[in-house]
Amino acid sequence: MSRPRIVIVGAGFAGYRTARTLSRLTRHQADITVLNPTDYFLYLPLLPQVAAGILEPRRVSVSLSGTLPHVRLVLGEADGIDLDGRTVHYTGPEGEEGTLPYDRLVLAAGSVNKLLPVPGVAEHAHGFRGLPEALYLRDHVTRQVELAAATDDRAECAARCTFVVVGAGYTGTEVAAHGAMYTDAQVRRHPMRTGMRPRWMLLDVAPRVMPEMDERLSRTAERVLRQRGVDVRMGTSVKEATHDGVVLTDGTTVGTRTLVWCVGVRPDPLVESLGLPMERGRLLVDPHLQVPGRPELFACGDVAAVPDLDRPGQYTPMTAQHAWRHGKVCAHNVVASLGRGKRRAYRHRDLGFVVDLGGAKAAADPLGLPMSGVAAGAVTRGYHLAAMPGNRVRVAADWLLDAVLPRQAVQLGLVRSWSVPLESSSPEVARVPGRPGRPGTDAGRAGEPAKAPPAGEAAEKRPGGEPAEGRPGGEPAKNQQAGESAKNQSAGEPAKNQPAGEPAKNQPGGESAKNQPGGEPAKNQPTGEPAKNQPRGGDAKKGPSGSPRASGRPRRAVEAAGPRPARGGSAKPGKASRGTGAGAAGKRPTASPGPTRSAGPPTEPGPEPPAHQPPPGPDIAPGPVRRTDGRAEEGDS
Repeated sequence: MSRPRIVIVGAGFAGYRTARTLSRLTRHQADITVLNPTDYFLYLPLLPQVAAGILEPRRVSVSLSGTLPHVRLVLGEADGIDLDGRTVHYTGPEGEEGTLPYDRLVLAAGSVNKLLPVPGVAEHAHGFRGLPEALYLRDHVTRQVELAAATDDRAECAARCTFVVVGAGYTGTEVAAHGAMYTDAQVRRHPMRTGMRPRWMLLDVAPRVMPEMDERLSRTAERVLRQRGVDVRMGTSVKEATHDGVVLTDGTTVGTRTLVWCVGVRPDPLVESLGLPMERGRLLVDPHLQVPGRPELFACGDVAAVPDLDRPGQYTPMTAQHAWRHGKVCAHNVVASLGRGKRRAYRHRDLGFVVDLGGAKAAADPLGLPMSGVAAGAVTRGYHLAAMPGNRVRVAADWLLDAVLPRQAVQLGLVRSWSVPLESSSPEVARVPGRPGRPGTDAGRAGEPAKAPPAGEAAEKRPGGEPAEGRPGGEPAKNQQAGESAKNQSAGEPAKNQPAGEPAKNQPGGESAKNQPGGEPAKNQPTGEPAKNQPRGGDAKKGPSGSPRASGRPRRAVEAAGPRPARGGSAKPGKASRGTGAGAAGKRPTASPGPTRSAGPPTEPGPEPPAHQPPPGPDIAPGPVRRTDGRAEEGDS
């Protein structure tokens, strides 16, 4: 008899616990496979400490292959499940596709950021659900404080050192508490010229901080926040967000460059495609975590609506504590479905909650006993050390070093704003060059080009098109329409809303190619040869620059941006010449994938891009690629 195949989708609290328990219970008599976008389990409760510089990122990430013996790890994101064929279709990190057959399937895909229909939030806010977002927030906050300290403009200083957090639940409260301590430490070492101090705001429509906790703990958390200068506003939220600030529901306008979205989470949309009974976006299961009518299908964690046997008619909340326990019960029931052992119904006993407020301050109610102050801080950190499946010594060492040494307030710039969009369905994975988007996102499935928006409508906004005015370091504004040129270029006049195929005008270094359709050679090339690899010109063929031919596989980072412009010659459509200031600023205008708004009459956009070409956008490191060995590149004049 063949060994049973068990596939677990997701390696969060529920999926990781399921895999670890199954590895022990099956005694190597089953093939266990975990499908997850990353190779680590993320301990989310300590993520605010990563953003505040207390813990290094690897401290809260536990290796899957190193802690799950006899479990196969497959990197990828599930984008389709064939229940009748018993297969899971997934897309790998480099765009490759595959399927996993199963005899038992455990859905533990977790949750994603919850968006509300608030104008401007998707474009100007960032979530807080994964390591990339925490690393970006740490760099961003550090940069804003440094820029605020260097300016003499009081209005700019006030906007840069104002940080707005929306959502006063566990995550939002901890982010505001740790963030206030982090920025205060920065300002003590480098005071601002204007004499201002950082200002943190915590907003929520709820009547009190952390409404899901005991009222005494809510009062404790709010008192600590106000002592640190956090502006706590209950019954208030964001009405509109812009690049320069936010408009609150009470009519107040607050200038800020930082908007952290911690409103809440929703179940991963993967389960919605199954066509099975749902409960508020969660898959309905029985008390044994099994989907009714599907004996081979189990679900646990945030994607499962598990009946609460202690409160009939209700379901267990979406918390890490429940997800961790779901995993253990689910593993026992999966093994029981294979004929070993007995099934268990999920019952739980509330152990209480802990909220780390930074330093020695915390709010906790272990076993229903409310605590605050130093005692609550000790209980909170002790609980986290006991709950973590690994890295305990390293975490404790970082806490000890943070207590005796100052924090290193530096920005590494490893995660850019466009890499962590709020609307991303995979907050645990940053967008990287050449990697296709997940189904349901703006990039579509792997290998499918982005679709052009209808004429007359604004194209779906992509990060990295137009840089934000006044932003440091050439950081791109989020969700700008591809094809719009960067404003305020240091040299030459930028091409404004040029249609695809029309070059930027007034570019230095020779006469520009005017209105060249895709695939037609540009004039005045320095070598006298027609410029091949024109963007949007059908299948790309190998030209003098050595650019490889298009294939069915996703392109690499350099290929995603298209061919390099010729030096000293004409500017290719949608590309700024190297002689302009665009390279120094770290930006390249890109051609729009479809019709754009133009000041003049519309022109023919040219042929469609090759199949399997990633959507346009600055998916490579800013600035042109240059050789460092002194030799001319192939195809250079």
